[in-house]
Amino acid sequence: MPMNWIHRRLCRSERWAEAVENSLLPWALDGVDLGADILEIGPGFGVTTEVLARRPGWVTALEVDRDSVDYLRDRFGDRVDVVHGDGARMPWPDNAFSAATCFTMLHHVPSPELQDRLFAEARRVLRPGGVFAGTDSLPSLRFRMIHLGDTMVTVDPETLPDRLHAAGFTDVEVAVGGRRFRFRAHRG
Repeated sequence: MPMNWIHRRLCRSERWAEAVENSLLPWALDGVDLGADILEIGPGFGVTTEVLARRPGWVTALEVDRDSVDYLRDRFGDRVDVVHGDGARMPWPDNAFSAATCFTMLHHVPSPELQDRLFAEARRVLRPGGVFAGTDSLPSLRFRMIHLGDTMVTVDPETLPDRLHAAGFTDVEVAVGGRRFRFRAHRG
């Protein structure tokens, strides 16, 4: 289901862009080497993509929403490869990327089973030693209000390590900070 009007407005705001650049991504990626071929799963309006595209390496963005794909292609031109597709059925061969990332989007995947398929697909498209890193939000009244009418299936950070191990990842780390959590895991 598409994001509601309030959610879309917040995700396109300058305030959110500043928070992503100055707080969210530095915390999420502190000490993480993404390598040269980065996959971003579910970029939405591309606020996180903008920051990733300024880092060394090439960014490929996988977006399930057709309108968002068109918007992202217009926004980034040839700076980012934007692909229309589903994170639970990625269109790349095994070992295609040095890193896979997803930021504040897992709760938009409509079921835990599809989230687990996304984790397995992220592992599959990573090269051996590649990292899967990202963030998501913890549930709160404010978070629920922003998502009225949206798909919202929150991820429990306490069960996430077992889910990532089940997908084949090693060296799984999950940390809670404020109203969100970050995770990192490696393909062995």
